[in-house]
Amino acid sequence: MIDLRSDTCSQPTAEMRHVMASAAVGDDVYGDDPTVKELEREVADLLGKEDAVYMVTGTMTNQVAIRAHTESGDAVLFDQNAHVYILEGGAPAAISGVLPRLLPGTRGIFTPQDVLDALGSPHRFFPSTIPAPVKLLCLENTHNIGGGKIWPIEQLAAVCRLARSKGIALHLDGARLWHATASTQIPEQEYAKLFDTVSVCFSKGLGAPIGSALAGPRDFIERARRFKQQIGGGFRQAGIVAAGALHALRHNRERLTEDHEHARLLANGIAGLPGISLDVATVETNIVRFGITSIAAGEFVEKLYAKGLYVLPSGMDGVRAIPYLNISRQQILDAVSIIASVAREHASASNGSAYEVAASKGAGY
Repeated sequence: MIDLRSDTCSQPTAEMRHVMASAAVGDDVYGDDPTVKELEREVADLLGKEDAVYMVTGTMTNQVAIRAHTESGDAVLFDQNAHVYILEGGAPAAISGVLPRLLPGTRGIFTPQDVLDALGSPHRFFPSTIPAPVKLLCLENTHNIGGGKIWPIEQLAAVCRLARSKGIALHLDGARLWHATASTQIPEQEYAKLFDTVSVCFSKGLGAPIGSALAGPRDFIERARRFKQQIGGGFRQAGIVAAGALHALRHNRERLTEDHEHARLLANGIAGLPGISLDVATVETNIVRFGITSIAAGEFVEKLYAKGLYVLPSGMDGVRAIPYLNISRQQILDAVSIIASVAREHASASNGSAYEVAASKGAGY
């Protein structure tokens, strides 16, 4: 089975397993795990922040960040297809009690004017106590549902400047920030300096089995540790898994361009197939999203699975595939052949929906 469901499906390498097995450990809840502390220091330094806290998942780091930035009843600005809004189990409402305010992003990218429009223009005749105060703006780079879209750095900076001018805190969901850096050669720290807090993931692309980190000012991270513990995120001899994350951080970032090459190879191989809608120019990093115009996406991926290819449906008419650490070039070529065989079997005259429509409706992990 060729498994392209997600870069979270990677397997630890033999070297990674070795460093995990031999990791120095302590009780992380008491702050005694030396490997966790080493990972947190390294992440903070890499992102140019004062401190970082290691957690189990990117959902946890994002949601702890929201909780620490806000109080119940505050409003938070999200792109309409943000992972933190759509794909984290309704946690902003359940954990933080915040009101989502959605921005009309295109593949996850929006403008300073979009933020201004969402904020509106206060007037002295209208009581300021009526609307929920906007306290936080969350951005995502690269953008999952946007097909691995990278924020242009100038536009990102402009949006962040506008938010700061309005007294709004900034959080970056940088689960795949490594991919933005691998593609643009802009250091992670250059992206991170625009934000108060940044979440990064070690199990998406880097190949670690578990873990994400939240980085930011020291006093903020101290507050975040409280909420990590509060929602049950304290884990004991965490150095065993932190060692895998540390190894991934040190050894697997530079190789991400190979995943990007594999994604483009896949996209170029299937873009002209009947019943498939895909603009190869949208494939900037490791995520390939394409539309299906012949049969329902759910049925299409079932037929791929029967032939040995595992991918995710994305809404009614979209599919997502992601190459990663353990996927070879030959497996990508084999995936192209499988997709081609199913596409040709079910080609129809229907024009169907374009890639952008599929992506805008889509969901997937």
